[in-house]
Amino acid sequence: MTLDELTTPALLVESAAFEANLAAMAKALPGERLRPHVKAHKCTALARRQAALGHRGFTCATVREMEGLAAAGLGQDLLLANEVLDARRLGALDARVTVAVDSPETVAAAADGGVGEVLVDVNVGLPRCGCPPAEAGRIADLARRRGLEVRGVMGYEGHLQMLDDRGRREEATAESMALLVAAHADVGGEVISAGGTGTYDCNRVATEIQAGSYALMDTAYAKLGLPFRPALSVLSTVISVSEGYAVADCGLKALGMDHGNPTVEGAKVWFCSDEHLTFQPEARLAPGARIRVWPAHVDPTVAYHEAMHLVAGDEVLERWPVDLRGW
Repeated sequence: MTLDELTTPALLVESAAFEANLAAMAKALPGERLRPHVKAHKCTALARRQAALGHRGFTCATVREMEGLAAAGLGQDLLLANEVLDARRLGALDARVTVAVDSPETVAAAADGGVGEVLVDVNVGLPRCGCPPAEAGRIADLARRRGLEVRGVMGYEGHLQMLDDRGRREEATAESMALLVAAHADVGGEVISAGGTGTYDCNRVATEIQAGSYALMDTAYAKLGLPFRPALSVLSTVISVSEGYAVADCGLKALGMDHGNPTVEGAKVWFCSDEHLTFQPEARLAPGARIRVWPAHVDPTVAYHEAMHLVAGDEVLERWPVDLRGW
């Protein structure tokens, strides 16, 4: 199959850039130093590529992701880095399952659901899930009293991932990780799980890094000068041309927009509508022309699509179902 045979909008993964990204991260964080986060790609075929490079433990954001990886034979060491109040589906999996807990209620859910292992989730500055660092020891003690094995702690410095200034990103990461280290002293265990693509190489504390976006990349992360290349784009067709602008069939329902407009090479993007992208090309395009649209945020972009296509030039090498979508 060639690109011309794909129905647009279609999700594309540039093979050369993708393979280079996986290799660069495997060199920087070999084996268990990296726990890839599948929320970025929601695809077991892609996860198999990561596992083949030695990264056999995975981070998940949803129960569906955990179930899908287990069913695909990738359940050697799965971490749900998220709180749940009903863990029965997780306890039923044929996999090693660890769940994040940050309260008596989530501890009870893990124990009642048949999950055997937990990490205490600690708030290290991102106002999302996680207990205060001073409460981590109490949560760990409660978990042990319920018969759970406490593997250690986790904390996500997500508020720092996109800091443009490298020095400030390093400094702020160290400050966040100091909170996690203090909590770990009270909790115990072998694991300090943290990090992401933006801080993968400046987090000096974590025993494992939960990076995900590095494999596909997006234009927001590309601004940081990381050694990973944009690999994910949306193939789109120009469906209308007017004086000074053109419209393609790739809109809000095909692109994650929370990090801003996508990018089209040789053009200025004006705005996106539900099913349309309006842009100003440097050279006039004819209806039917194909363009590549580069998203600013990989994770939600992938989740809008049923499949992604691994490509080299105009050739479609493989079709990968985005089979971990949903909840």
